[in-house]
Amino acid sequence: MSTIGIGGSTIEAELQAITPSAHLVKPIAKEEFQTRINKACKLMKANDVQALYLNAGTNLYYFTGMRWNASERMVGALLFPNGDIHFIAPLFEEGTILDFMSVEGKIHGWEEHESPYQLFNDILKENGVQSGTIFIDETTSFFISDGIAQASPAFTFTNANPIISACRMVKSEAEIAIIQHAMNITLEVQKATARILKVGISAQEVVDFIHEAHKRYGIASGSYFCIVLFGKDTSFPHGVKTPKNLEQNEMVLVDTGCMLHGYLSDITRTYVFGEANDAQRRIWNIEKETQQAAFDAAQLGSSCESLDYAARKVLESHNLGPDYKLPGLPHRVGHGIGLDIHEYPYIVRGDKTVLEPGICFSNEPMIVVPDAFGVRHEDHIYMTENGPEWFTKPMHSIENPFGIL
Repeated sequence: MSTIGIGGSTIEAELQAITPSAHLVKPIAKEEFQTRINKACKLMKANDVQALYLNAGTNLYYFTGMRWNASERMVGALLFPNGDIHFIAPLFEEGTILDFMSVEGKIHGWEEHESPYQLFNDILKENGVQSGTIFIDETTSFFISDGIAQASPAFTFTNANPIISACRMVKSEAEIAIIQHAMNITLEVQKATARILKVGISAQEVVDFIHEAHKRYGIASGSYFCIVLFGKDTSFPHGVKTPKNLEQNEMVLVDTGCMLHGYLSDITRTYVFGEANDAQRRIWNIEKETQQAAFDAAQLGSSCESLDYAARKVLESHNLGPDYKLPGLPHRVGHGIGLDIHEYPYIVRGDKTVLEPGICFSNEPMIVVPDAFGVRHEDHIYMTENGPEWFTKPMHSIENPFGIL
């Protein structure tokens, strides 16, 4: 018996059936950025931090609402405990910085031949900071952090992660609503993808369809990423150099997501095109059991690493593993998600972050059977006052993966 919901349609039919929906959720309001700044300032005061540097990228956006990609030119902002923000950028970008500015702050420009690192030092002193601890965004390129340190020997520089991650890990209702909407779109794309499959279709054809389908839903940038694998290729978690075309009764793995208002979706679906054999069915069902065990362990007050332990305990009960040995789970069970596809916290041994309401993360304890196939069910969880909730419901069964009635 063929797998329900797999195959039987065409690329053209599926694309024509899509109705845009990305516009139905609102972006983060300006007031929320100020709330984030206030929380960071409170943490800075509690830890006697004189200033915090945010580099261009998702951390700068998270606190100030300014979208700016990192490059060889230093662009960022200094946040002081009193809430003042001072932007640092090339002088010729001042007009664009003003255009992108959401939370207002003073702009300090440097000409091309001047040192932005000396400007950084000057801003500290202009704001009465002569010495002490300055927190640096951990995503800052070394050439920038080194330049800052060389120009400011009177200060002690350290990783800003304790403050930044403490803020970013706990999502607001508005953030969760955006992520939920992005996940809903990607899940529908996943379902449509399963329907277009046919013997001989190439992985690239499927990738192109997924990209266009996300665009049809109103995601202008299309897919944020996409992995499509068939057969033996599915045993390589993040793909192969030259993906094979689809054959009958092969395992199919599709991992994709999109970006909506800066926030990301990320869903993996694994199923069989055709009819599953006993080995495929066994591993698929163990994967489902393992994913559920991690969900059940995700209780308020539990540590992130406890979910990894819970998943591996199930695998070992089926004589898989132990630890990262194959056949078994070769990587962590999950990762945080938000403005970055992988962010704090991580669902892995050693991450003792305690789960609290607002924390969002993936649950994807992939099982790899070398030289045969791999199965990864990936859905995400958000913590509520009452415990864990799924962004998307897990796969139903190997015979009916999407739970079609």
